[in-house]
Amino acid sequence: MIEYKRPDGQLVNAYLAEPKIENAPGIVVIQEWWGLNDQIKGVADRLAEAGYRALVPDLYRGKLALEANEAEHLMSELNFGEAAGQDIRGAVQYLKSTASSKVAVTGFCMGGALTVLSACNVPELDATVVWYGYPPLEYVDANAVSKPMMAHWALHDDAFAIGGVDHLEVKLKEAGAQLEFYRYDAKHAFANEEADSRNLPFLKYQADAAKLAWTRTMDFLKKQLQT
Repeated sequence: MIEYKRPDGQLVNAYLAEPKIENAPGIVVIQEWWGLNDQIKGVADRLAEAGYRALVPDLYRGKLALEANEAEHLMSELNFGEAAGQDIRGAVQYLKSTASSKVAVTGFCMGGALTVLSACNVPELDATVVWYGYPPLEYVDANAVSKPMMAHWALHDDAFAIGGVDHLEVKLKEAGAQLEFYRYDAKHAFANEEADSRNLPFLKYQADAAKLAWTRTMDFLKKQLQT
């Protein structure tokens, strides 16, 4: 765990996974609504093994949710605008100030929604990868999305309706954003290997979809951050 400063000077705790190579590109990883748990730390570790400096901000300030009602409560208390414009922007700035010349943001579920907001509110980032989550579309300033975005969506998502994805895609394309949107025959959280253990009907891990999405993600990150 490390500490970094937000643009307003406040400190944020975060989990940092470092690769073996020096001066590696960075990736800010945004948690699901459960919090900074071992699963999302594992995502950071996976990215570090692939050669990226992966930083996971503790958006809930040490709190974790085990049940859906707890997660919903913690998420409802989070100021999304502040999380994107302060916590996530500060994380990107931290990585850039400590040897990463290029930095992407990626996030899952709630973190996916925050990744979309980051694309609008964090001018320092170089790319975004969104996983099955988007904010209310009225908060998306499509004209501010100036860096490439890849996004992975579930066709049978009871948490983030695919119709909203279609509207988001149109809004971003009309503004000239660089997009790669992919839709999978899957349910919400299809890339979270712990989804089934939650015993929630709207969550389902799907290994084939996860593998394809990760392959696409790694190719995209290599193109955007390592060239």
